[in-house]
Amino acid sequence: MTVPNLSAVPDEAPSAEQQPEREKMVIIAASGDLDKAWPVLILATTGAAYGMEVTVFFTFWGLGIIKKPDAGITGDDWRQKMLSVFNRGTTEHLGLSKLNFGGMGPKMMKDLADKHKVASVQELLELAQQMGVKLWPCQMTMTLMGMERDDLIDGLDVPAGAGAAISLMKQSTINLFI
Repeated sequence: MTVPNLSAVPDEAPSAEQQPEREKMVIIAASGDLDKAWPVLILATTGAAYGMEVTVFFTFWGLGIIKKPDAGITGDDWRQKMLSVFNRGTTEHLGLSKLNFGGMGPKMMKDLADKHKVASVQELLELAQQMGVKLWPCQMTMTLMGMERDDLIDGLDVPAGAGAAISLMKQSTINLFI
């Protein structure tokens, strides 16, 4: 049996054709709840740290995670405006899926996160962008909710549809729906 020489160093770096394709992870962010935004962004940044190509597809209430703080009331139709009033979005106004207590639940969670040095959703969102995580807003949901590209944070990928998300998911090693 031949034992490979593990201490040997290659003479040159592998070319682009020789480098293995990076594993892909797609996360569907369908909830705008604080307790779901945290795992979406923790998993996205962790996957990126592991060298994966990570895409987060923000759809329905998940769009609130990437809404600009100064976007205000969005939409043209009175129903879109009502949805915008009752679901303000932005990383600062995310409620909890359970134990919201009129806003006290998210405050307690954020205080606990500060105490235990857990990055905020806003910090994780910024880190994801710095790490090259692709952040895709769902075009159909934007239209349905009356949101424009200017209502969302800067640095996002071009809005995409479900077909683009499915196409990418077919190529991915890990697909999550949160």
